[in-house]
Amino acid sequence: MEHDQTTSPAGFTRRALLGTAGAGLLVGAGAGVAGAVAYEDRPGADPKASGGGAGALGAGRVPFRAEHQAGILEPAQARVQLAAFDLVDGAGRDGLRALLRRWTGAVERLTAGEPAAEFDNQVALDAGPCSLTVTLGFGATLFDRTGLADRRPAALEPLPAFPGDALDPARGDGDLFVQIGADDALVTVHALRTLQKLAAGTAALRWQSAGFSRTPGAAARPVTGRNLMGQIDGTNNPRPGEDGFAAKVFCAPGGDQPAWLAGGSYLVFRRIRMLLDHWEELPVDRQERVIGRRKSDGSPLSAPAGSGEGTPVDLAAQGPDGGLAIPADAHVRVAAPAGNGGATMLRRGFSYHDGALPDGSPDAGLLFLAFQADPRKGFTPVQRKLSRGDGLSRFLRHEAGGLYAVLPGVPAGGYLGQQLLDG
Repeated sequence: MEHDQTTSPAGFTRRALLGTAGAGLLVGAGAGVAGAVAYEDRPGADPKASGGGAGALGAGRVPFRAEHQAGILEPAQARVQLAAFDLVDGAGRDGLRALLRRWTGAVERLTAGEPAAEFDNQVALDAGPCSLTVTLGFGATLFDRTGLADRRPAALEPLPAFPGDALDPARGDGDLFVQIGADDALVTVHALRTLQKLAAGTAALRWQSAGFSRTPGAAARPVTGRNLMGQIDGTNNPRPGEDGFAAKVFCAPGGDQPAWLAGGSYLVFRRIRMLLDHWEELPVDRQERVIGRRKSDGSPLSAPAGSGEGTPVDLAAQGPDGGLAIPADAHVRVAAPAGNGGATMLRRGFSYHDGALPDGSPDAGLLFLAFQADPRKGFTPVQRKLSRGDGLSRFLRHEAGGLYAVLPGVPAGGYLGQQLLDG
């Protein structure tokens, strides 16, 4: 999946989404928003941690209480645990409220580098915060289970079926979704285990996926990360400070958006397996034509080699033979904003590799995560377009997914979900 500056034949330059999932959601969706970024550069990171003798990387701390939940605007950490829980029968609204109060207390302590007050198994005892973030979302089914159907956001309607989808419901959806990111694997596992223990009797784990990105400091300089296809992945992802950024990513009251979700977002999750054996059989020049970019530096095929990934894409450019420099079914062309109504998402994806399938092929690919103000205007139209005409689609399989209303940030003295449950 890709997001770019694209120059149209008329000469206009626009910034908008250039790609999501679908049978073809990749080149900007990839292994992270900003690739390898040192922890000191993380927005809001506090290098003064309470994590004992943790080193510089472990000392990175992301504030828990803010206008928006942590784990949305921060660069992707090195490790992630994604999971969904279903409420047990009879838990109801009161059970959910009590659970979210317990989770709030635990997450606030863990993100500060402190042991959880309950059920701490000492797995991460000698680690610092490691830029830990925990991001919570509600699935559509939660509202029926808690008597809150009248407060379910209209935009949380089920996503349509897309051509090529082969989604396993057991590995997607769910009442409660959590994204747990950190720069240490033990820290993410510890946090998930703590939340799971605190949920006992109220909510049960439905599914879980682990992913990874580039470890901060692994590259000689901060660079955009690569996905498992070897492509630079995350080019020109929308960034805070850009005109209209907040309106594209975060919800505001008005229309059919509920007031309780103001400052929240919507998250589309997709587990996308890459057919790496088939992809790696292609010579590099053919891989580049599928994407529309060079593997070496991410520069578009419409520009000279070495021009860099930030060079605007020119869809009207011709090659030496007079044909289109960027093929008609190239990912960057099919996903171009001119054909997708300017749809924009903030992608924060991670790679995964879970061994081999029975046929010996890698069970590996992308855990696609995209935050947006309204999936009806973001993910859905772009995915529909990509699933029908993206040349990348023949190398991808969408195997699980979900849509969640991501809660606003936690105010001082409050708890996760309070805007809905006490509103």
